[in-house]
Amino acid sequence: MRLGNFSVSLAVKDLAASRAFYEKLGFRAIGGDPAQNWLILQNETSTIGLFQGMFDKNILTFNPGWDRDAKPLADFDDVRELQRTLQARGLTLTSAADEASTGPASLMLIDPDGNPILIDQHVPKP
Repeated sequence: MRLGNFSVSLAVKDLAASRAFYEKLGFRAIGGDPAQNWLILQNETSTIGLFQGMFDKNILTFNPGWDRDAKPLADFDDVRELQRTLQARGLTLTSAADEASTGPASLMLIDPDGNPILIDQHVPKP
């Protein structure tokens, strides 16, 4: 099962303060929109998203179809394929992709410790 690019999406209280803090750790903004209260930052192979006012908890995020530079991959496991595998393994989803759809879609599940996991595909499968 190939989940794609991994990042941690952080629910932050103050986007500017969080950005300044993580920049001091060597992260740099590579995407996002501060006017919409979100940024994506990277430091070598580490990626974090800063999201102000968008969700209550930090989220582990996987992006099928993307490499770490948010560039489309030639081959990847579609989110609907991943969904069927996860359900066949007995996992309960808190939100699911529409099986009749194609292209971008997402699903979410919660780990045993209450951590949300988002599998968020932004590109169509070739």
